[in-house]
Amino acid sequence: MSGVFERKSWRHPALWMSTFVALCAGASVASAQESAPVTSPRVTATLISDAASVAPGQTFRVGLRQRLAPHWHTYWKNSGDAGAPPEIRLNLPKGATAGEIIWPGPDRIPAGPIMSYGYENEIVFPIRVTVPSDAAPGQTLSVSADAEWLVCEKECIPEQGSFILDIPISSAGTPAGDDIGAAFAIADARKPLPGPWSAKLASEGDALALTVEGADLTQAAVKSAYFYPASWGVADHAAPQQLSLTDGTLTLALTKGQTFNPDAKAEGLLAITDGGGVTRWFEISPSISGAPAGGAAPSSLIESLPLWQTALFAFIGGLILNLMPCVFPVLAIKATAVARLSGGELREVRLAGAYYTLGVVVAFTALAAALLAVRAGGTAVGWGFQFQSPLFVAGMSWLLLAIGLNLSGVYEIGLGVTGTGQGLTQKSGHAGSFFTGLLAVVLATPCTAPFMGVAVGTALSASVLVCLLIFLAMGLGLAAPYALLTLFPALARALPRPGPWMLRLRQAMAFPMYASAAWLVCVLSQQLGDFGVLVALSGALLVALAAWIYGTAQHGTGRGLIPRGLAAAAIAGTFGLLLQLDGAATPGIAARTQASAASANYEPFTNARLAELRKEGKPVFVNMTAAWCITCLVNERTTLSTEAVQEAFRAAGITYLKGDWTNRNPEIGAYLRSFNRDGLPFYAFYPAGGREPAVLPPVLTEAIVVGEIERAGRSAQTSPQPIK
Repeated sequence: MSGVFERKSWRHPALWMSTFVALCAGASVASAQESAPVTSPRVTATLISDAASVAPGQTFRVGLRQRLAPHWHTYWKNSGDAGAPPEIRLNLPKGATAGEIIWPGPDRIPAGPIMSYGYENEIVFPIRVTVPSDAAPGQTLSVSADAEWLVCEKECIPEQGSFILDIPISSAGTPAGDDIGAAFAIADARKPLPGPWSAKLASEGDALALTVEGADLTQAAVKSAYFYPASWGVADHAAPQQLSLTDGTLTLALTKGQTFNPDAKAEGLLAITDGGGVTRWFEISPSISGAPAGGAAPSSLIESLPLWQTALFAFIGGLILNLMPCVFPVLAIKATAVARLSGGELREVRLAGAYYTLGVVVAFTALAAALLAVRAGGTAVGWGFQFQSPLFVAGMSWLLLAIGLNLSGVYEIGLGVTGTGQGLTQKSGHAGSFFTGLLAVVLATPCTAPFMGVAVGTALSASVLVCLLIFLAMGLGLAAPYALLTLFPALARALPRPGPWMLRLRQAMAFPMYASAAWLVCVLSQQLGDFGVLVALSGALLVALAAWIYGTAQHGTGRGLIPRGLAAAAIAGTFGLLLQLDGAATPGIAARTQASAASANYEPFTNARLAELRKEGKPVFVNMTAAWCITCLVNERTTLSTEAVQEAFRAAGITYLKGDWTNRNPEIGAYLRSFNRDGLPFYAFYPAGGREPAVLPPVLTEAIVVGEIERAGRSAQTSPQPIK
């Protein structure tokens, strides 16, 4: 892909290893105003300060300065169709604080059919830093930074560098010299100004119309204008923006982007060039009006429903979730619990159901709160997001192994050498029901059920109260079957009496736990390769050792602290292994997908590739999957990889794009949110001719996929073809 760099792929270690980055190792100090440079044939980068000395409590600016070779460029925070923005991590002394990057206004950088946003020649990315108020004159303020950036011409090269500035602290700060001042002046000339106008963005079909009204928008003051959306995919970056201007009203005709959402914000910069050729950038946040293209899409149907119907769909989704493959371990836990309670009093059975339901509801509420907290922090997350963390996957694998060993009788939870009294047994049982409910939700989150995907997407884009209500409805749906079993006396009495079969059932239920633990090791292998498998198996060995030592102490005659201490040491060893996973290098998902796709009938998903195929009018089938989504894998093996479906793809000329969300991928996350979805599986079929996509259900069959392709073919024969 010469000249086109896939978004965010430069972070993968496989690409780093194949790329030479000159002089990016080590850091040294040059002066109080500019660090020693990190130099390559493409860019010279330094960290600069607009103050030669600083006073206690003073706010000043530091910035990453890049002097680029001719024809090379770097990127804005929304890099457009290709590229990635720079990242700067400041390390400051205690008491000092720093703000965010003050992004200078970008330029358009076309490359064939794509458009990027960035900078050429020289640019500075300023950050405001505040000196501690208790800093003492005569000392120095040490500011260090680690930065990563991407520079592109016909090819794209990732680079990085470390920088240090030691700035003297004085009673009165002094400004930097002329050269540094001139560098910051480049960024200041591009600093976005608050837009003094009212702005509206109207949506109709595939078209957007940005209207800005203000008295100073005249023919004499505006020679040209361009809108840079702050987020990727709001508008088609490569499409022309046609300007119409009457005194006081400026209108830009845009083309809708792939992730345009009429309910989301559409902030950005309006760049206006005046008659003298001077360009200024203005921050605008237009209000949005109009309907999505083609009326209500399948994914947006639920948005028009009353709240009670949305909650009902969420309840049904939670109910069906009990039947999804990824919840099979939870069903095993439930079966064991029901068998254990079958001989108990009705009151105890009902209490077990109540505690289980409470555990499910608490877990769903906590999950909703976590998602909302991360969303409030400006980060987009999705359903099952925790399975994108190797630490979580490894820890959950070991937890399932520990549960399996308990079911197998290797050790007992809550029992001493001679057992405990009846009251403690009952208390432990209710606590077990509660934590079974918690675990049910944790294991259920990798998959979404029918009705549930849209409900989750709606919840994550709704108000806090509505989000919590929808998650509560899903929790009640998941808990309903077991809770109803415990509520109705006739069903409870119909359960078999206690006997030896209970022990055999308990032991049999250990094997789904072992299978689930093995599955999570496979997920870890997808995330971290052989290193992840080594850590997972080493941790499993320590968990098994701890369980055996503890169980031996429980069933033996001694109560010494030594066996329990050894078991605790083994468990402590698993935490040490988890620390090895923190920050471990992740094999490139994109590179691995490219390799596997070479021998398969699909291409790796990118928004740029999808946009290219759509522009050519070709039909496209999009499959969003992940190694931790069992339903996804089942669909691929039983439906998408069958000869009937593959033949239907070939006959219709369909390009099959597969996106891997095993590890966090902002591009895939943004794509899912464009359909108001935040979970997997997800399937979309784009018919030929650029028509609106059809969203398929999360559980696929050959009839569903082939039928959708045939319906699209019949519709194309009876519908007028678009004018090209």
